[in-house]
Amino acid sequence: MRTGQILAAVLMVFAASVVAAPGASEAAPRPALPPSSVLRATLPNGLRVVIVRNSLAPVVATAVNYLVGSDEAPEGFPGTAHAQEHMMFRGSADLSADQLANIGSAMGGSFNANTRESLTQYLYTVPSEDIDIALHIEASRMRDVSDSQESWDKERGAIEQEVAQDLSSPFYRLYAQMREKLFAGSFYAHDALGTKPSFDRTSAAMLKNFHDAWYAPNNAILVIVGNLDPRETLARVREQFGSIPSKKLSPRPVLNLAPVVPGKLELATDRPSMTQIVALRLPGLDSPDYPALEILSDVLGSQRADLYGLVVQGRALSAEFSMDPLRQAGIGYAAVSFPADGDAGDMDGRIRAILSKVAARGVPAELVAAAKQQERRQAEFQKNSIEGLASAWSDALALYGLPSPDADLARMEKVTVADVNRVARKYLRLDGALSATLRPERSGRPVAAGSGFGGQESIALGEARNDDLPAWAVGTLQHLSPPASTVHPVVSRLPNGLTLIVQPTRVSDTVSIFGHVRNRPEMEEPAGKEGVSLVLEELLSYGTRQHDRVAFQQALDAIGAEESVGADFRIKSLAPNFARAAALLAENQLHPALPPEAFSNIRAQFSAYIAARNRSPAYLAQRGLRASLYPAGDPMLRQASEASLTGLSLDDVAAYHAKVYRPDLTTIVVIGNVTPAQARAVIAREFGGWRAEGAPPAVDLPVIPPNRSAALAVPDTSRVQDNVVLAQTLAVPRADPDYYPLALGNAVLGGGFYATRLSIDLRKNAGLVYSVSSDMQPGRSRSAYLVRYASDPQNVGKAADAVQREIADMQQMPPTAGELLKAKALLIRQMPLHESGTDEIAQALLARVDLGLPLDEPQAAASRYIALTPVEVQAAFRKWMRPGDLVRTSQGPVP
Repeated sequence: MRTGQILAAVLMVFAASVVAAPGASEAAPRPALPPSSVLRATLPNGLRVVIVRNSLAPVVATAVNYLVGSDEAPEGFPGTAHAQEHMMFRGSADLSADQLANIGSAMGGSFNANTRESLTQYLYTVPSEDIDIALHIEASRMRDVSDSQESWDKERGAIEQEVAQDLSSPFYRLYAQMREKLFAGSFYAHDALGTKPSFDRTSAAMLKNFHDAWYAPNNAILVIVGNLDPRETLARVREQFGSIPSKKLSPRPVLNLAPVVPGKLELATDRPSMTQIVALRLPGLDSPDYPALEILSDVLGSQRADLYGLVVQGRALSAEFSMDPLRQAGIGYAAVSFPADGDAGDMDGRIRAILSKVAARGVPAELVAAAKQQERRQAEFQKNSIEGLASAWSDALALYGLPSPDADLARMEKVTVADVNRVARKYLRLDGALSATLRPERSGRPVAAGSGFGGQESIALGEARNDDLPAWAVGTLQHLSPPASTVHPVVSRLPNGLTLIVQPTRVSDTVSIFGHVRNRPEMEEPAGKEGVSLVLEELLSYGTRQHDRVAFQQALDAIGAEESVGADFRIKSLAPNFARAAALLAENQLHPALPPEAFSNIRAQFSAYIAARNRSPAYLAQRGLRASLYPAGDPMLRQASEASLTGLSLDDVAAYHAKVYRPDLTTIVVIGNVTPAQARAVIAREFGGWRAEGAPPAVDLPVIPPNRSAALAVPDTSRVQDNVVLAQTLAVPRADPDYYPLALGNAVLGGGFYATRLSIDLRKNAGLVYSVSSDMQPGRSRSAYLVRYASDPQNVGKAADAVQREIADMQQMPPTAGELLKAKALLIRQMPLHESGTDEIAQALLARVDLGLPLDEPQAAASRYIALTPVEVQAAFRKWMRPGDLVRTSQGPVP
């Protein structure tokens, strides 16, 4: 089927919704937003509750914020709060660990937790109908927790795997060392992760004492956001939490900071580029100077500032300034990445000179104004995600000590240029700064890791059983029906072939434009010109034929817009600026400047970067996986090289842009506070004159034969754990009806945290990995099945053996009715969760067009999942899965 025919088929579902006249005025009034609905209460036991209505989707997000973290950990046991966070998923008075996992999976599997220095959060995002279940779980865990020694003995292995995983990241290790230097002698010298030696000395009784001391309603803030009735929801909160007694809290530890001793740090990295960091200790969230520091950070990180100028000059690949704020202190750091053969000392001097200049001379007033405009946009865009809005409220209340997210914006609005210059002089003091270097280290050559999937030793697999659920949760699994959706897009096509999808929403006064050009660089880059797409994507940010780079960024800053262009392009703005934002996006996407000087710099940078990338462990692992999966000559085996990049001309880049960026292969989604008529008028005016020359290029990959098994290990001395991928090709295009039983079977294997076979066997029972995931990567003409995990070297083969046997078991015996019911509930309840943010909605619509699927595919998928039987899942696994042909690649210590 040709591209035009596929798009026509996609559009047929919504033919009745096509909007009329492209001349409709975009100046018509925007739809009025519903009034904000926020309800606050404090229960008699001290629990603070904030309930925010957001009608984007039939979804609710809950966040229980306990005002305790690693700051309150006993001396010598820095990970106590983190360990207790893990144990909260190991059961409570009326919930076993298996019940808790099964319920969470049945509600869509979107539950998590995180531990910080002064805060521990427990997060659920669920269909609105399941809010009572989420509240019951959180109330049960607040009231009491099991914390048995048997459970801790199992969870200890998992959390130590997490520690090893983080220690395998050079960036994390460098961050940890910077904290030790900047906060030496205080409890800020460590983060919340913890250490293996301290976990080995931690007992379950210690964790129970920690819970009993700090987990109390008067030490917690409950935030609930979503499509709900605030007063009815508050009544439910009172019913669940009202009887939990308050507690007398212990005094908080006192932070004592010594002067910073400047110094230098250097670590090896497996990344292909070098990174130089200059870090400083800054005041924390409780400082009255913090709002001015937020604006200063935005200014320093601006693409119009001198730090980013290092990229424009061809000296750096990227440059940014960021803050990591804690309650009573924080870290500010400038980080610059540059080619591996660069001079770290020279780059350190340049960064310091830029920061010293700002401290001495101050910042331009126009950049302060631009930073405030960006903060206004970001504040409004927080409303576009139910989960994100819950996070924003939680941070404002529990971290910033503010009454609302709007209060943070209000205090930044009061910041003056003089305030920013004052904090720059006061805190950009380089005599107390650290310099840190991440220096690339070459990997050893990839080595064969044996012909099988492990050594002699095997492990006893756990049983993926379904505990009987408590009566109050049974309905969660039993009720299966296609979920309601608030996504009803209006679709049309411009005369030039561009597809336009408009999804009005009324949760914020914003509009976003997302676009995608169907493309495949592996098939469209001319022979010998591999990498031209990478150069083009980078060069597009250097202005347009009408505005140079700085002038274009000024135009974006004037309306507070966030923009990126390329084969995937987007712009986000406040609704009153929609028309101007669309004009700027079209100007950049269709008429880029492609300046010769910038091209020369980018070509030189990318030539050096690609030469280093092609030797890096991560790339060698990816390259080895592809070489094992795809036959010789397959487009996926093409790669950019130093030679192909140095041979590029500016004409090559312009020709690629003209060939690939075509309206008849482009879909644009407009989502936000805008009518379909307004959106069409603006998009038709800005993109309607775009024309394509010649026949569209082929962008669908060829069908390939099945791969054969292989095992490859890429040595990486910077890691203490192995990153492992198991993969096989699947001759199942996304449109094949067998996709659905395969996806359902995959949900049984690896679809939802503890409550899947792989997680139960590899993580919960055996402690071989911290996390394991499996997923299908479907395409129009071919697909792949992947399993990913990280493990200690001695466990790589054991875990791989277990995965292989689980897939084979699915072929030999159908999943149980209980397992299938749980997997169906997971996939069906995930559907509204995937529509609980405007970014997610837009990206999903673009993905369906790209795959040739109807835009209402989730509703059809829900009905298909409900109807599937265990035998049909088994049959699909027998037909398509080949566990004996799995390819294994590992990056890290040789297994």
